[in-house]
Amino acid sequence: MGERLKGKVAMVVGAGSAGPGWGNGKATAVLFAREGAKVFAVDINLAAADETRELIQKENGECTVHQADVSKSEQVRAMVDRCIEIYGRIDILQNVVGIVEVGGPVETSEETWDRVQAVNLKSQFLTCKYVIPHMERQGGGAIVNMSSIAAIRYTGVPYVTYYTTKAAILQLTQSVALQYAEKNIRANAVLPGLMNTPMIVEPLKDVYAKGDVEKMIKIRDEQCPMKKMGDAWDVAYASLFLASDEAKYITGTQLVVDGGITCKFA
Repeated sequence: MGERLKGKVAMVVGAGSAGPGWGNGKATAVLFAREGAKVFAVDINLAAADETRELIQKENGECTVHQADVSKSEQVRAMVDRCIEIYGRIDILQNVVGIVEVGGPVETSEETWDRVQAVNLKSQFLTCKYVIPHMERQGGGAIVNMSSIAAIRYTGVPYVTYYTTKAAILQLTQSVALQYAEKNIRANAVLPGLMNTPMIVEPLKDVYAKGDVEKMIKIRDEQCPMKKMGDAWDVAYASLFLASDEAKYITGTQLVVDGGITCKFA
């Protein structure tokens, strides 16, 4: 067990995994606990959050789970209140929740547009809205928002809602970072590249390889300069650095975790 987050309370929003294996939120929650944080694990899927808690508790870490739809204001307010009730503070807010819906502006329905905006973007606005006052009261905190290289590059997949929300997260993060810099509240974004996590399977398998998951993984691996996709632990360790006091003078930044792929995307 490490001590990089010793004594800190970390709210990980999206702490479950979308399927078997390690998703970004699950890996991040487990890693934060390994580094000494008390983890408040939030997910819309309670069973997925429970799985994360079990992993943490098996390693003698501390974790509380909470079910919430973080696109809903009252549910976000309630989860923040519960975390404060249990732990008394929130030192780290890690926003990992995100969904993918394939489609350009013509194919995408208005309902899909609204749903992806609510889940990917509004959720981060709401968590910041209700967590920041507590960080102000306690004298500081660290916010890590999950974006994507899709915020800064067209990656070849037509999903206009994903590009749009992930780009907006960058400016949300910078806005928070600059407004609250004097309050010792830091806000940074992590931009994963092509990653091999459970989240990519269902929404993208048909786009890449007509439903052939193995072929899709091979195609995506080949796109990467390192000839392999990253994984959830690459995202988790980047998040750990930004959440820790090692990054105490880093705010408003965009940490790209992509194996070099954005260096070649035109």
